[in-house]
Amino acid sequence: MYEQDPSVNVYGDPLIPCSSDPLTGYFRDGHCNTCSEDTGSHTVCAVMTDEFLAYSKYVGNDLSTPVPAFNFPGLKAGDKWCLCAGRFLQAADEGCAPLVDLKATHKGALDIVPLEILQRHATA
Repeated sequence: MYEQDPSVNVYGDPLIPCSSDPLTGYFRDGHCNTCSEDTGSHTVCAVMTDEFLAYSKYVGNDLSTPVPAFNFPGLKAGDKWCLCAGRFLQAADEGCAPLVDLKATHKGALDIVPLEILQRHATA
C-alpha cells in the first residue's frame, strides 16, 4: 500500500468526502486523497456536467461509459468524481471545466492548478 499524503483540502482544513456513490478517489475511499504514486493527481473533486463528460471523451478519457471489469459505473451529470488536476486545468483553459467542491479538493491540486482558477469554478 502506498503512503497517503496528509488528507487536507485547498484551504488547509480536513478533506471532506467527494463521493461514495459512485465511489471515487485514487484509493477508492470516497476522498480525493493522493500520494507520490498518483501520477495523475486525482485531487480535484469535480461535479460532472454533460459538457465536461463530452469534452473528456473527446480528448481520450471516456468517463461516461460503464466498465464493469473495473467496477466503474460510468459517470453522468451531477456525479462527483476525483478528477486529475491536469485534466481539470486543460478543461478550464478550453472553457468547459466542471464545478469544483473546494472543501473536498486535495491541496495537492494546487501543485498543478492555481487556487484562483479552482475558485472560479467553485460550487459555493
